[in-house]
Amino acid sequence: MIGRIAGRIDWRGADHVLIDVRGVGYIVHCSERTLAALPGVGGMAALYTDLLVREDLLQLFGFPTLAEKEWHRLLMSVQGVGAKASLAILGALGPEGVARAITLGDWHSITAAKGVGAKTAQRVVNELKDKAPAVMAMGTMPAARAPEAAEVEVIEAAAVAPPVAPAGPGPGAQAEALSALTNLGYAPGEAAGAVAQAAGTEAGADTPALIRAALRLLAPKG
Repeated sequence: MIGRIAGRIDWRGADHVLIDVRGVGYIVHCSERTLAALPGVGGMAALYTDLLVREDLLQLFGFPTLAEKEWHRLLMSVQGVGAKASLAILGALGPEGVARAITLGDWHSITAAKGVGAKTAQRVVNELKDKAPAVMAMGTMPAARAPEAAEVEVIEAAAVAPPVAPAGPGPGAQAEALSALTNLGYAPGEAAGAVAQAAGTEAGADTPALIRAALRLLAPKG
C-alpha cells in the first residue's frame, strides 16, 4: 500500500491534485482545507496517503499529517460516512476541530460539513468518543515534508520514516497536554474532553497553558 507520496504538483482539480513522482502521475483526493494549504502547479508537495480499494475503483486520499489520516480512517468506519463525507468533515473542522467536537459530544459542529446530517453527526460522536484520545495523542507526530526537486519519491507504508517537525503550539501541544493528564491518573476520555475544551478557549496556547486550563476544568467543583 502507498503510505506517502512526494513530488511535483502537475494539476489541481476541485477535489484532487495530480502529483508527478519520477514521471508517474498520481491522482490524490484531498479535503478543501488540505487543498488550500498545498502550493500551486509546479510546487513540491508531500502527503500521507490512504488507498481505497473497491471492486471497480482505486482511489488515493492525501493528508498532511498521520493523525489526520487516522481520523479519516476512523470516520469512514462510522455507518453512513464514506470517503466524501469524511473529507467534508475534515475540511470543515480540521483534525483538531473533529477531536474537539467528538470529545465534547458536540455533534452540531459536525453538521457544518456539507452533506452530513444530524443523525450521521450523532453516530460519529457516539461511535468514536472512546477512540478520540488515542488519535489526539498522535498530534505530536510530524507533518509530511515537501521534497526538494531531487528528492521526489513514493514511499511504501512500511518504510515511512517521518521527518522532524518544528516545535510550536497546535495539535502537538494538545497531544502533549493529553499525555501529561493521563500520566497524572486522569482517564483518557476525561482528559481528552478537558484538553479539547481548554483548546477551544485558549487559542494558540502552548502545552503548559493547556495543562493548567485543563486542570482547572477537571478540578472538583464546590
